[in-house]
Amino acid sequence: MICEQCSNKEAKVHLTQVVDGAVKKLHLCDQCATASGFDMKGPVSITDILLGMGGEEALTPTPETTERVCPTCQMRKVDFKKTGRLGCPDCYEAFSDELSSLVKALHRSEQHLGKVPEREGVKVRVSAEMARLKKALSEAVNKENFEKAAKLRDEIQTCRDALEKDRKSNAS
Repeated sequence: MICEQCSNKEAKVHLTQVVDGAVKKLHLCDQCATASGFDMKGPVSITDILLGMGGEEALTPTPETTERVCPTCQMRKVDFKKTGRLGCPDCYEAFSDELSSLVKALHRSEQHLGKVPEREGVKVRVSAEMARLKKALSEAVNKENFEKAAKLRDEIQTCRDALEKDRKSNAS
């Protein structure tokens, strides 16, 4: 395949990007890729790309990157950036800033929802809705907005009824 920019050399860098559902592909030779700002020599992990930290500077410890360390496993922020893997459950708290931006970049949302088996789908969705409603109910009661609290209480009861109906239909 020929480089799309210079139309002379063979393309060795192939980029694919999805923007608003449209797939865009770019094929460049080494020289055109370097001229466009791609670092062809340095190792770059997927977390570096998603977090916008590609290149050698992501691998060079600085005071900022060496300060954050997991208190349990001693994993450093720079190690997380390099490997894209966490060392222990406490790393989620230690690197929460990086993880929230990474999850948002991956899922276009602040929260990873994952996949749910079909037979458990109703239960999971209704349980999540109930949790959201209970939190809103607590906030409404704290603000002494009792009309809203009454509506939320009724919605929670509707969710409970739906769970009970789903439980009975699965038991049959």
